[in-house]
Amino acid sequence: MTIFKKKATDTQETKKLPMTGKVKKGFRAYCTMVIVGALALGMTTTAFAANQSGGILLGREHMMFARHYSILKNEEKGMAKNLAAVQSLAQRYPGRVNLMLVPSASVVYPENVPAGAPQIDEKGILEGVAAQGEAYGRFIDVLPALTEHKEEYLYYRTDHHWTTLGAYYAYQQFCETLGLTPFDRDAHTAETCEDFYGTHYSKARTWNAEPDTITWYDLQNSLTVWNVTGPGQPTEGTTTGLYDLDKLEVYDKYAMFLHGNNGLSRVEGDGEGKILVIKDSYANSFVPYLTANYAAIDVVDFRNYNYGLDQLIAANDYDQILVLYSYASFTTDPYLYRAGVAG
Repeated sequence: MTIFKKKATDTQETKKLPMTGKVKKGFRAYCTMVIVGALALGMTTTAFAANQSGGILLGREHMMFARHYSILKNEEKGMAKNLAAVQSLAQRYPGRVNLMLVPSASVVYPENVPAGAPQIDEKGILEGVAAQGEAYGRFIDVLPALTEHKEEYLYYRTDHHWTTLGAYYAYQQFCETLGLTPFDRDAHTAETCEDFYGTHYSKARTWNAEPDTITWYDLQNSLTVWNVTGPGQPTEGTTTGLYDLDKLEVYDKYAMFLHGNNGLSRVEGDGEGKILVIKDSYANSFVPYLTANYAAIDVVDFRNYNYGLDQLIAANDYDQILVLYSYASFTTDPYLYRAGVAG
């Protein structure tokens, strides 16, 4: 049974339109352009795919970068929530709160990010926060200082942290903002540890990764890790040195700074007054410099500190409060809201 009948015109031969010389030439040029474009796109896509491993971008100068193609909903909400927490803290303690958000290595070294890799406008976001004035306390913009020294070793190649040198230039900016005399690196002995493979390498596992070097200064200041059982100032803890040198024998060598991410600890400094540092792990290599400026540096990491801050602040009457986070962790930290809770 035939359902569709052929029309008489279906069997007729289609007439070909004549193609002039100009049309032929233009058509050939168009086809050539399409083919070249397709090849270029394929080569770019292939090249970009070849510059990734384990979700890590493999850039120039052996640098590895985290992929961050777009701002996720939870990051957008996290940023707003954590800025609100810092704003609340600044309102409760006017004139004492400082906010330092450290840019990712890709912001300081965009030329080393693989060509074609989409990245969010992190620089623009940080500039937007800075434009809010003192809404979040004093915003300490460290990007200009890091950019000025970008020819130096500011970020680890295989890890997501900045180096001790990168932390120092940010610390210098902190001192300039507050009118402090910076830690004198020349007056202290620098120690180093080679063959550090960081968090990016643990995901990428590339055969040609260039290992990093960890540097620290031989300081004799003590560190007390408090046994926290409630809000306020604890009375019991374990006192040791600033660095856990045993960590240099294991994979996560960066954990040697401040013995890792303890909930509440105190560094005894050589200066005057007290400062409270609310932080992620970027602050671990930053805090030792503060020994030059303060007599006591209290350090809170909300991942292991389950209380608000008001009782702790009341017990210690801090001269300054520094909120120090990398941009990436500031947008995702689910615990920083505690800084904004009064009481």
